Amino acid sequence: MDLHNLEKVDSQNMHKVYEDWPNIAKIFFEKKFEKIKISNINHIVFVGMGGSGALGDIFLSILSKTNMHIRVVKGYNLPKTVNENTLVVTISVSGNTNETNTVLETASKLNCKLIAFSSGGKMEKFCKDKNIEFRKIEKFHSPRASFPSFLFSILNILSPIIPIPEKDIQETLNKMQDVKKLISVKNNSENNLAMSLAKWISDIPLIYYPWGLECVAIRFKSSLQENSKTHVIIEDIVESCHNGVVAWEKKSTIKPIMIRGDDDHFRTAEKYKILSEYFDGEKIDYKQVFSGNGNILTKIISLIYILDYVTIYKSILEGIDPTPVKTIEYIKNKIDSQDKID
Repeated sequence: MDLHNLEKVDSQNMHKVYEDWPNIAKIFFEKKFEKIKISNINHIVFVGMGGSGALGDIFLSILSKTNMHIRVVKGYNLPKTVNENTLVVTISVSGNTNETNTVLETASKLNCKLIAFSSGGKMEKFCKDKNIEFRKIEKFHSPRASFPSFLFSILNILSPIIPIPEKDIQETLNKMQDVKKLISVKNNSENNLAMSLAKWISDIPLIYYPWGLECVAIRFKSSLQENSKTHVIIEDIVESCHNGVVAWEKKSTIKPIMIRGDDDHFRTAEKYKILSEYFDGEKIDYKQVFSGNGNILTKIISLIYILDYVTIYKSILEGIDPTPVKTIEYIKNKIDSQDKID
């Protein structure tokens, strides 16, 4: 693994955007956006698919212990609980996501608050035509690589209603710089966690996650699928101990990866310990990835940064260009063709 191989396989230089994630995050959190001006909100619905939907998952996790009720919609239907105290946030990096634009149109006819985020596309045009609050965010390379520009722009713009202290966000930005030094391609050594994990993963990884870090597992799964073209399984560690673990009684080439938080519930930590002991006894090779310390946003973003880099390294090691997503384009083109017929 070296810069030459990265540039040879990574035809559109996705790794260079990942390398710049900490700077992109800082720039967009500090950018002079017009902040949202609404009040009396107790319910936020985040709407998005793929990399855009992962942003909603993150807000669900970081706000899970606050009084704000959060829902994430990945599909075509809003919950029936949407009312005048609901803010619907639609996110589509491209602006052309069929499902998200369908929900945006539905929400525009309801008695709720509404704001949309995209880099342009059909979403921008619809919002301008319907006088819907809209913020245009710059896309970097692809929707999944645009993660920091969109996340930190939304944190910036929604700051009047999102109860996340600015000091927590600043801690996250600083931590991203530290993480970059450890996982960058410039650190071509054994202590590069992302590189070593990428070399270890083979066949189908099974990702265990605790409550609060589901968004990390979802993002890791999606990035492995898109960047590395790899099948992936994810399971809640607590639930899996009531069903999924029995599959290990049969020999398998599946590779278990445990995502762990340093403040997991003590019963969750207990289950991780017991399952680790079982794997050791059965000689099942597994890996653990720890969140480290810090506030919940810092833990989540640090893990996502590490694990996304894993997917880049894995694609390069296998000689797979991380950028093309031919099957996704095939499905989108089919949907667009059907929409034109309808």
